[in-house]
Amino acid sequence: MPVRGQRDGFQQDHRPNIPETSPYQQRRWVKRYRTEVAASLSSILSTFAAFPLDSVKTRMQTYKYDSFADCIRHTYKTEKWRGFFRGVTAPMASVTLVRTISFSVYQRSKYTYAAWFKRNFGVDPLVHVNTPGTYPTFSTVACFGAAGATAGSFITLVACPFELTKLSAQVSVLMADRNRSSVSEPATGRTVAVASSYQNKGTFKTAKNIVKHRGFMGLYSGFNLHLLRDTLGTAIYFMTYESSKQILTTYRRDKSPTNPFAVVVAGGLCGVASWALIYPIDSAKSIYQRNCLTHCKGEKVEKAPKIQFFNKRMYRGLGVSMGRSCVVNSIFFSAFEFIKKQINALEE
Repeated sequence: MPVRGQRDGFQQDHRPNIPETSPYQQRRWVKRYRTEVAASLSSILSTFAAFPLDSVKTRMQTYKYDSFADCIRHTYKTEKWRGFFRGVTAPMASVTLVRTISFSVYQRSKYTYAAWFKRNFGVDPLVHVNTPGTYPTFSTVACFGAAGATAGSFITLVACPFELTKLSAQVSVLMADRNRSSVSEPATGRTVAVASSYQNKGTFKTAKNIVKHRGFMGLYSGFNLHLLRDTLGTAIYFMTYESSKQILTTYRRDKSPTNPFAVVVAGGLCGVASWALIYPIDSAKSIYQRNCLTHCKGEKVEKAPKIQFFNKRMYRGLGVSMGRSCVVNSIFFSAFEFIKKQINALEE
């Protein structure tokens, strides 16, 4: 007897059995995880391109320089070009991991909150935002903000240790030099030794050194400030990106929500807006983490400075950070949307 199509598992969907490693299966896998794949590749590109600006930003936050140019001159004079890329391995790994997880959590959270809005208010924010000719509403802004906050709070558990090792690498030379020059009595010699022990170490050796001096939980120094920064910052980040992209697309009367111009501008704006509003929190976090790195477990560490939104000192390096963030996110979202579009075009 002839066997019809999907019986006995011989010709599922009228296709022969296909090996797991076949191009067909690979394309299917890539399409299924297109958000994660696009986020990973885009993160590697954007992080490396703008890392020198991030390094200068951290140095200006944690130590006093006369200006942006003064920081660059001092870094180049004492450490050459290598000084601008100290600690690049940590963010290349961490930002890629964090962004991949963040976008994955954000995507799932976005659909969850959109379903909640639809059940309770009869409005689907995702349908609205993808409808040509529309502008942001309370439901879309709230949906993206809530999803961003969820992603931000979730990734802090992963990001905190990586960011601490990056900060250590960026300011290790300065920590040792400043502590050595400020020694006024023998009792401070241990502090100098601890600060000096972080110099010229890679990501994993730095992490090992932190555990040695501070214990395993030392990798989470400044966690509360990091959690606050990422929860608020990521909420603002995604709200600004999605809303700006929608406004620009509607204003330009484009039918595609991934118009390159809208993506570049919205990407730059979301980076600038999030940093402008959370920068004092980031400064307090960086200063507290730096102080932790010069002390051993059990020693009293100076409390984190108060988060003061109207204190000029808390905004040192803001211009650098905003410029860097604008560049990073314009590159990131342009690459992200382009890669997703190419993946979607793959034939199965």
